[in-house]
Amino acid sequence: MLRHALALAALALPLPALAQALTPAEQTAIDQAVTATLKETGVPSAQVAVVRGGQIVLDKAWGKASERIPVANEKLPYQIASNSKQFLAALLLLLEDDGKLSLDDTVAKWLPDVSGAERMTVRQLLSHTSGLQDFWPQDYLFSDMTKPTQPQGIVDRWAKKPLDYAPGTRMQYSNTGYVVAGLIAEKAGGKPLWQQFDERLFTPLGIKPHKLDETNGPAFPEGYHRAALGPVRAATPPARGWLWAAGELSMTAAELAKWDIARMNRTLLPREDWEEMETPVRLADGTASGYGLGVTKHQVKGRTVVDHGGESVGFLSQSSTWIDDKVAVVVLTNADFAGVPDSLTDKIAEVVLPKAMQADIGEAARDEDARATLAELTAGKLDPARYTANARFYFTAQTLGDYAQSLSPLGTPQEVKALGKPRLRGGFVNRNFALSYKDGQKLVLITYAEPGEKGRWEQFIVMPR
Repeated sequence: MLRHALALAALALPLPALAQALTPAEQTAIDQAVTATLKETGVPSAQVAVVRGGQIVLDKAWGKASERIPVANEKLPYQIASNSKQFLAALLLLLEDDGKLSLDDTVAKWLPDVSGAERMTVRQLLSHTSGLQDFWPQDYLFSDMTKPTQPQGIVDRWAKKPLDYAPGTRMQYSNTGYVVAGLIAEKAGGKPLWQQFDERLFTPLGIKPHKLDETNGPAFPEGYHRAALGPVRAATPPARGWLWAAGELSMTAAELAKWDIARMNRTLLPREDWEEMETPVRLADGTASGYGLGVTKHQVKGRTVVDHGGESVGFLSQSSTWIDDKVAVVVLTNADFAGVPDSLTDKIAEVVLPKAMQADIGEAARDEDARATLAELTAGKLDPARYTANARFYFTAQTLGDYAQSLSPLGTPQEVKALGKPRLRGGFVNRNFALSYKDGQKLVLITYAEPGEKGRWEQFIVMPR
């Protein structure tokens, strides 16, 4: 009842309170992180948008956008490349809602000339499980990309090759699959892809992205490259047509943040579509592929994150959404080296995410105590006074014997490293540890104990990591 009351109270708060504007200290921390990272890496510029409480609370650019634009600003569209994939996945889900196609249609229904089309589904195109060979696995401009191409040209050259694997049996990133999916979207929707994007997604969202090919010019940010530790140089962009459907959008960080807000609020698309997009597709053997439809969904430090990255020649992007926390971080850079979007996303997230999960509860780490207790169990010994009744019940003679027989050959762990801070749960203090042994064996120790430095162990479980 209290939880529901608190939720209703939060909904009654005025929007500025929910938005949780950045404090001066938080703004300074982000500014210092971006400035230092650009200086350390040589990346010319970064554009950052931060969402908190479901609203944009930071929209800013740092550095140099190009040789002609010496000062970057937040209104310039950057190439988001593969972050575009989630927009195509969303469009295809809407077309499915319209009854114009099914994600479980075979590709043969739409493009029968594609290799394995009769065994491959639209869903597998979007989840990178189709078996189609990726036409651009390289992190550089290869020679053919200096000449313009068309979607059909990519299909003819790469989507008609023998499959790399049987559809649905593996996950292997494939830009080719998204080009095929884009052509299917045009056939099913009966309109050019960009027109459908604009009508179904961009206009309702209130954003005005550019086609990536149109932003390879003097009025837009310029991409940069670096060979090893050499000088940072302007990169030669690809000819027109190479990023179609697989990564064809350029937009500002704030525009991509508006998309993330729609995701966290479950607007623009039906809630079921967002959830379907974020659910990792399972392979034929039942294992999760780790990839949904245009995005990944995974756990980072106990929080669920939906994210994706993007790379074009001279540009990198990262968009991450913590749906439960109503937080999103978008980082765009005009450099395809140093991995700055990933590192800055981590640094900014540390600043803007709620701190409750990281709160100090005033409990000692007990690293040495955990090491000593582990040594006793490895030797087949157990001091009943050090354990609660529940833990004594768990450590039967057989369980204690299994611990000793399986752990003693490993010897003493080289490292017993705490995983995060102690936290309360169920009246006990939870402490987890990573265990590393000299033969490369890695285990995890999950403990619960009564509060206090001498609190008895309620749980002391070792398992594979």
